[in-house]
Amino acid sequence: MKKIKETDLYKPIYDYMAKNGYNVKSEVKDCDVVAIKDDNLIIIELKKSINLTLLVQAVERQRRADSVYIAVPRPENLPKNWKDIVRLLKKLELGLIFVVFLKKDTRVDIIFHPNEYVERKSKKQRFAIIEEIKGRTGNRNIGGSRRTAIMTAYKEQNIFIACCLEKNGPLSAKELKKIGTGEKTSSILIKNFYGWFDRVERGVYKLNDKGKEEMGKYPDIVEYYKNN
Repeated sequence: MKKIKETDLYKPIYDYMAKNGYNVKSEVKDCDVVAIKDDNLIIIELKKSINLTLLVQAVERQRRADSVYIAVPRPENLPKNWKDIVRLLKKLELGLIFVVFLKKDTRVDIIFHPNEYVERKSKKQRFAIIEEIKGRTGNRNIGGSRRTAIMTAYKEQNIFIACCLEKNGPLSAKELKKIGTGEKTSSILIKNFYGWFDRVERGVYKLNDKGKEEMGKYPDIVEYYKNN
């Protein structure tokens, strides 16, 4: 298949809009395509792919038209983050058009029209963030970190339990909960994700050598739990 240029998108878009009763013009006041029908003004921006430059242009065009679409060639394979791209376009209240290049013809597919966007918040994800914030005793991570270890509320709970076992010796989950280690104590001890705890007898656990060694990496958190 030959390399597609932005200008290759124009004729299919023109034909489609004209067929639907629009008066279509190109390159009007920096807009790639404008179409008007019954005083309804539409702007369509043509690009070879969806990118930040295109989005900035399209959002700026919203100041001039009733509706704005972006038109791109239909990709052979949708990117992995396609759902995120669609969500962003809808949030920006932009329409999306695919131009499909067939062997002997072209086709225009309206993927979605620009509509007023109402964000549906995820109560579950919101709750998870709030719970994570509550579970941390400080702000020990650096924003933007990707390849460094992140201190999570879950890890802090493990450290809290480790501090209690180091101070008091082997304890049951019930005894640890009375100290204040939280409802996830039993799960943490059973799963033993970090390998810090050994079972002494049924329901009773102690801190092992690995746990003691790992505690040395978090002196500020250990100090916090020892003093509270």
